[in-house]
Amino acid sequence: MHYPRSRVRARRLDWIVRHLDRFLFGALLVVVAIWVIDLIAGATMTGRVKTFDEQIVWALRSAADPRVPIGPRWLGTFFRDITALGGPGVLGIVISIVIAFLILSRQHRAAALVAATTLGGLLLAMALKDFFGRSRPPILDIYRESTASFPSGHSMMSAVVYLTLGSMLTRLVAERRLKLYFLGVACALAFLVGLSRIYLAAHYPSDVLAGWATGFAWALACWLVERRLQRAGAVEGAGLNVDSGGIEIPLEDGRPLEVGERSERG
Repeated sequence: MHYPRSRVRARRLDWIVRHLDRFLFGALLVVVAIWVIDLIAGATMTGRVKTFDEQIVWALRSAADPRVPIGPRWLGTFFRDITALGGPGVLGIVISIVIAFLILSRQHRAAALVAATTLGGLLLAMALKDFFGRSRPPILDIYRESTASFPSGHSMMSAVVYLTLGSMLTRLVAERRLKLYFLGVACALAFLVGLSRIYLAAHYPSDVLAGWATGFAWALACWLVERRLQRAGAVEGAGLNVDSGGIEIPLEDGRPLEVGERSERG
């Protein structure tokens, strides 16, 4: 397919401007997220949120038996099902399926990047838990967890995995509303997982807030790295991009082709 020379030049310039703006905006969001994490961690370590955390946790328990959450029985069942979406078993299966698909699609470097994003997020969560060493809410026989409470691993890893997958899906559609839909679903899943951890008394609210912020910052930082690597040709691109105006722009390793340049893929 041949593309008019003027249209390719205009679209290439527009692509550079838009991606530069996205990178700077993304970097700013990472800085803001790190700042929020620092605020929450500082408030947690100094005990400034202890009263708030305990009031929320105990408000969600039955006055007659603190081991039972408030609300109908089905609500407890619902949140137990939801919390599994942020557990290592479900997330491990989801990521394995995605990595296998990328490998079968011959996008080996993209598969390695997804694996590195997930594994890096897991190691970061474990390191933060060991560093802060916060105890779990003092409600026995609800959840017997072996790791520390701060930050919430379920909240953090659900944000990392689902936001990473959501960003990948946004490259398959052109309409902005569909891109927002994918990212909205990813955020909703991470939100519900975090909410379930508070409702089930597995975490304090500040644990979950820190998990969300850390997961968001890590996923966004990895996304920025991925975009830079794609532009440098170090990570496989989608091969063809459709901009918001519905015009197909040929890509080679994630960047628009130069005028007169032909793809090596034919």
